[in-house]
Amino acid sequence: MKTIYYYQTFVGLHDLMSHVQDIDVIIVSSIHFGKDKSGQKNIFLNDNIPYDPIFNDLWLETEKLSVQGCTIMLMMGGAGFAYKELFSDFDTYYPLLKQLIMEKSWIKGIDLDVEENTSIDNIKMLINCLVKDFSDDNEFIITMAPVASTLSIDGSSFAGFNYKELYNSIEGDHVHWFNTQCYDSFSYDTYDSIIKNGYPPEKVVMGMESGQFNESSFKEALDEIKKIKDKYPDFSGVFDWEYLNAPPNKIDPSDWTRLIKNC
Repeated sequence: MKTIYYYQTFVGLHDLMSHVQDIDVIIVSSIHFGKDKSGQKNIFLNDNIPYDPIFNDLWLETEKLSVQGCTIMLMMGGAGFAYKELFSDFDTYYPLLKQLIMEKSWIKGIDLDVEENTSIDNIKMLINCLVKDFSDDNEFIITMAPVASTLSIDGSSFAGFNYKELYNSIEGDHVHWFNTQCYDSFSYDTYDSIIKNGYPPEKVVMGMESGQFNESSFKEALDEIKKIKDKYPDFSGVFDWEYLNAPPNKIDPSDWTRLIKNC
């Protein structure tokens, strides 16, 4: 069972260094595109160019964690219009994404969080480009981040396409797993409904938002995970959005991964 942090507020990962064995994946968030201060089309990590010195510690820490066995990925999208901008000038923006992944060689995957109306054909094109450009790296991972209802009930989604249609396509074979946003209901019932809708347990990670649980209620989350593991031994794992305030320890967010891994 994988443990995964999304990491957008770059507060430092030093607390994780003493127990790296408990964390499997860190997803650095989030990539988008637009014009920089000079008016040139560029790639951004949150509000800055990824090569800005403000990110020196981020890249040093994630590289160090990767050497110790943690998989480092990038998230693209989320709030905003990363995909609208990307597909408005794919030939300009995609090479910038490719360059970033190649230059930061410890980045071993990308999470596609599509929260805007996007055509399935464009997503397939993006997946095919990633597969073509990084197929020589057998460790490179492609994931997606739908909300839970999108997987439990087939139909439209925030992304504007049917995830089951994508999953059953050739391109869907290249999606390693779904980081499922279970922010409305982090529960056995939610996970069970997704599996019963045709997604295999090894493809579905269940995600919580830090604010869903606190020091007193976190045991409820652990109990739900245990119930899932009992029925589905191939349960893919759990993620938290985001590292900054992962429950239950307000002082040390790295406690989350230790507790999840050992539950």
